Amino acid sequence: MNNKQQQVRVLTRRNALRILGSAIALPSGILALRKLASSPLPVQWQGEALGAQANLTLWHPNPRFARRTIIRICSEVKRLEGIFSLYRNDSEISRLNKEGYLVVPSPELVEVLELSRQIANTSGGAFDPTIQAIWNVYAEHFSSSHATHGTPDPKRLAKACKLVNFAEMDVGSRGINFTRKGMLLSLNGIAQGYITDYITDLLRNEGFDNAMVELGETRALGVAPDGQPFIVNLINPIEPGFVNRSILLSNEALSVSGGYGTPFSAIGTHHIFDPITGNSANRLLDAAVIAPSAMIADALSTAIYVAGEQVASKLLSVYPSSYAVVTQLDGAILKI
Repeated sequence: MNNKQQQVRVLTRRNALRILGSAIALPSGILALRKLASSPLPVQWQGEALGAQANLTLWHPNPRFARRTIIRICSEVKRLEGIFSLYRNDSEISRLNKEGYLVVPSPELVEVLELSRQIANTSGGAFDPTIQAIWNVYAEHFSSSHATHGTPDPKRLAKACKLVNFAEMDVGSRGINFTRKGMLLSLNGIAQGYITDYITDLLRNEGFDNAMVELGETRALGVAPDGQPFIVNLINPIEPGFVNRSILLSNEALSVSGGYGTPFSAIGTHHIFDPITGNSANRLLDAAVIAPSAMIADALSTAIYVAGEQVASKLLSVYPSSYAVVTQLDGAILKI
């Protein structure tokens, strides 16, 4: 990379940001723009975190130190996946889902569940991590060879909806229990934000002043090396080949929720479900939330996307310095 380039991020879908800080050949593109008079060469890493593409771009006068820090970060991400990942059978969340209880959970899991409960209550249930039972019904339906459209069997879906209620989880430092058999937990709407925050704090504590952390959600540490905010371009959900918003980030986090991220079918069935109806949320085309914390932005973007802009003001009022930019069904962009 030319060390005189500033970064512009292109957000293509929820939980799949491209943190690309250079003109080298990386997928889905970066637009490198503003020239810097002098700054350290960025050190970059690409990989996965909780099943999503992950990227780090660090600036530090000592590139070797930056590379050593990335090795440490990878180790920490792996440790946190051992708590939150549904892709690992030995993770805490997978064991909880299998057994219905978990003895002596990690402090990290308890912390995330406590914030989840707060946002679930504030959102009136629009954000509910016990949504996994509904997800499984859809995944099984669309994995069959003959199911290319439509929705799952209404009876099965109604049964799954009855298992979605975060209030029926007992959460404490000594143990976590489902109070109803068949309940399942997914923290995909908040855990990636938690990991993003955790790694950003690690970098700050190690003396980094400028970094872009993208571990499922995006968080800017400081600003770009030229002293200007980082720029993130958001893809137009109506015309995915085009940008319809640009967000400036300075010591802030960004999360975007939209059904175009993981569609099940071409008729609007996608991966973000309304916990009450069991159907794919359809009140907005997408919802971007900017907040001081990636964990809060992650959960709020899901809640606002599900519930619609009518409840956004109430949700955002609980979390100072947070705001939302949503795309309404007619394509109009609204800042809240």
